[in-house]
Amino acid sequence: MRIVLALVLLLPGCGALTRLSEIGRPPTMTPSGDPTADPAYRPISLPMPRPQMVPAEANSLWRSGSRAFFKDQRAAAVGDIVTILVNITDGADLKNQSNEGRTGQESMGLPNLLGFESALPRMLAKAVNANQLVSANSAGSATGSGAIKRTETVTLRLAGVIVQALPNGNLAVAARQEVRVNSELRELQVSGVIRPQDIGSDNTVRHDRLAEARIAYGGRGQISDVQRPRYGQQLLDVLLPF
Repeated sequence: MRIVLALVLLLPGCGALTRLSEIGRPPTMTPSGDPTADPAYRPISLPMPRPQMVPAEANSLWRSGSRAFFKDQRAAAVGDIVTILVNITDGADLKNQSNEGRTGQESMGLPNLLGFESALPRMLAKAVNANQLVSANSAGSATGSGAIKRTETVTLRLAGVIVQALPNGNLAVAARQEVRVNSELRELQVSGVIRPQDIGSDNTVRHDRLAEARIAYGGRGQISDVQRPRYGQQLLDVLLPF
C-alpha cells in the first residue's frame, strides 16, 4: 500500500504536491520578483549586425547611434516598464472534397500458336477457349471530404519589464501577471524582442511587434482541475496503441 501511494505521488511530480498543499484554501500567488531570477530564464541571443566605427564630431550636438534628438519618457533601459497589448483574432475555415473513380477491363487469348492451341484442352483440366484464355475486370471508387473551422480570440493588456538590451539596440521584454478569483488562479505571460521605435508615445507596444513572441494564458485551481484529464488517463492516452 505504501509503494502504491508513493508511485501515485511521484507520477505527476511536484504539481500534485502543490495541489495537495492548496486543499481547503485558494491557490498561492507567486511573489513579485526579478524575471531573470527564474530558473527557466535564458538570455536571448540573436544575430547582430557588425559594429560600425563612426568618427566623433567635436562641433556636432548629434551623437552617432542616437534614435532621437531629445530624450523622451518611453521605456529604453533595463528595468523600465512597457505595456504590452495583445489582441489576437485568428480564424481558419478550410473545406476539402474529392471524388475518384476507376474502371478497368483486360482480356487475353491465343487463337494461333504454331498449332499448339489445339492441345490446350488436353493439357488443362477443363476445356478452354483459346481465344479467351484470361479475362479480368476491376472497378473502384473513393470519396473523401474534410472541414476545419477554428476561431481564437485573445485580448490582453499587461505591463512588462525590459530585461535585456541587445547590442543592436533592440530590447527583450518579459511580462507576467496573476489574477486570482475565488479559488481559480489565472496566469498571463508574454515575452519577446521589440524595437524601441515600435514603442508608442503612451509607452505601449503591440504584440505583433514582438519578435520571438511567447504568449501564454492559463491557470490552475478547482475549475482547471475538473477540466484537466486525470494523470492516469493521460498516461494511458500516451501508452495505449489502440
